[in-house]
Amino acid sequence: MPPLARLARVPTALGLAAVLLAACAVTDLDETPPPMGRFLLGHNIVVVAKDIEAAPLSRTLTDEAWVGTVRKAVNDRFSRYDGDQYFHISTAILGYMLAPAGVPIVAAPKSILMADVYVYRDSDGGKPINEEPKRFTVFEEGGDVIVGSGLTRTAEQQAESLARNLAKAIHDWMLENPDWFGDASLMDPATTSPGRAVQPLADAPGAG
Repeated sequence: MPPLARLARVPTALGLAAVLLAACAVTDLDETPPPMGRFLLGHNIVVVAKDIEAAPLSRTLTDEAWVGTVRKAVNDRFSRYDGDQYFHISTAILGYMLAPAGVPIVAAPKSILMADVYVYRDSDGGKPINEEPKRFTVFEEGGDVIVGSGLTRTAEQQAESLARNLAKAIHDWMLENPDWFGDASLMDPATTSPGRAVQPLADAPGAG
């Protein structure tokens, strides 16, 4: 059975625990972001794998919609940093389940997103900091994910929720690796700050 299909059918106790851990809404975007060295968001790259896997019964979303939704979530989280060294985040969407409407509660699948992520330091000339991709599997936020959100959210709303949780998971992972991002005390306070408002979403590299 493909990995995404297995996740959509996890045993009740394990599945419920995993969903509850991921069910809290992302509410920290209006706060000053936690320190992350000299980080400044550079390229925000999102691609959809050619062999992307949609789990059985899943609603579908176009590749363009996935790219736009995940890029926005990454921008909302990371453009708040105001450091002096560019870092690039590259996300490959591998698979998803968007819970459909009309499935009985006892069998309601959970919306899931799976992605691989690389982080690059601009000064490293294209070599990723993490040699192997970091794989993330996230569920939706919000209490209704316990029984599936197919009756309460559109496919686009489900994808937005998954993208927010993915961006938060990427952020948490990056915060666990502070040595990647340099010493913030070396920055010029005249041109940097501890944090700022979310910046406009820049065009994807090569767009236009």
